[in-house]
Amino acid sequence: MSYDRVRGMNDILPEDVAWWQLVEHTIRGLSRRYNYREIRVPIVEHTDLFTRGIGEGTEVVTKQMFVFPDQKGRSLALRPEGTASVARAYLSAGLQTTAPFQKWYYLGPMFRYEKPQKGRYRQFHQYGIEALGSLDPSLDVEVIAYAWTLMSELGIGGLSLRLNSIGCPEDREPYHEALRAHFSDSIGSMCADCQRRYEDNPLRILDCKQPQCQPHIEGAPGSAEYLCDDCAEHFAAVTGMLDRLGLSYAIDSRLVRGLDYYTRTVFELISEDLGSQDSLLGGGRYDGLIESVGGPSIPGVGFAGGMERLVLVLQEREKALEPDRIDLFVAGLGDAGRKAGFALVETLRRLGLAVEIDHRGRALRKQLTLANNLNARFLIVLGEDEVTAGTAKLKEMDSGEEHEVSLAPEAIFAALCDAPVSDGRDGCGCEGCGSS
Repeated sequence: MSYDRVRGMNDILPEDVAWWQLVEHTIRGLSRRYNYREIRVPIVEHTDLFTRGIGEGTEVVTKQMFVFPDQKGRSLALRPEGTASVARAYLSAGLQTTAPFQKWYYLGPMFRYEKPQKGRYRQFHQYGIEALGSLDPSLDVEVIAYAWTLMSELGIGGLSLRLNSIGCPEDREPYHEALRAHFSDSIGSMCADCQRRYEDNPLRILDCKQPQCQPHIEGAPGSAEYLCDDCAEHFAAVTGMLDRLGLSYAIDSRLVRGLDYYTRTVFELISEDLGSQDSLLGGGRYDGLIESVGGPSIPGVGFAGGMERLVLVLQEREKALEPDRIDLFVAGLGDAGRKAGFALVETLRRLGLAVEIDHRGRALRKQLTLANNLNARFLIVLGEDEVTAGTAKLKEMDSGEEHEVSLAPEAIFAALCDAPVSDGRDGCGCEGCGSS
């Protein structure tokens, strides 16, 4: 019996993993500079966490969650997003009393039952940051600046920010009534989801992507007209700080997010260079989320983006990454050469070098082809004569230059670490010598 992938699941093969590692490395480095620490939350949570946190009427909860009972009949769900899980982890650790201000980032798989398409799978991956414990608008701007810097450092230009404030819960009811009044004559011709949202939460109508609904949405009133004084002052502070940082933005008074926990600032980051208005990432403030899942009133702000979407963008723009280089390939000839070569390789790996050997007992020509395919910096050929003499030729693959070297692992290690790399820097950059 043969098995194919489960529908909506995707294999990430080694040639693609390098792109993922590039993004992950950039996120980890940037998070260190912004003082965001990594959190890793479980894949499985209690279903109620998401129904209460995200909103019972949201499409994520009503249509997209993978829900199942455990052996005791308790309802569990595969996490569809990261923010609610972060809020739960914050409360589980008691940080609301011991250390209420936290800045975290996360990377990991999420699950939503959607129609699979390019770059969108039922198991997908998100990266995101969350800052908890402060209402200060400077934190909103820091989160946006982090997102902008991340895209810039990945080489994505033409960035523009769509920005809005959807206010606090006190602003919501008059705005809801204004939206219901606007849509009252047209709601019968709109999609079934919008007709349901009309009663439950008309704000979510603005997030609808159905073509028949767009003409009616375009003329809808904006949330900025219904902000209380505190929310208006907060939003003015956000835009003022963005101006001082030189980050351009466009205020879109009908921009909302698809999850119920959002309050005040919401945003999406797009790139005009991509020839598409699809957002690279989105986020905003969620000052009521902690309270909605059983905690005190703790404010928060953050963003999330899809790894698959970002990797596709990078692949389409760059086409290829520079191949990884191994430091040394050891070609073994005959039984003595293969045995000595294997022992040498293992020792050099422990010293921190990236080293490979042929495991199929093939002829020298095939081994040299493999060394080239692996983009090895150096080559050593070990036969019985070299093993007996305790020396061999160390060949620099780019220049073809050779020189005699002792087979003592420390001597080879020193020779590789002292040799200039192809871009003129000193040192191999291996884990052992730590050169860069």
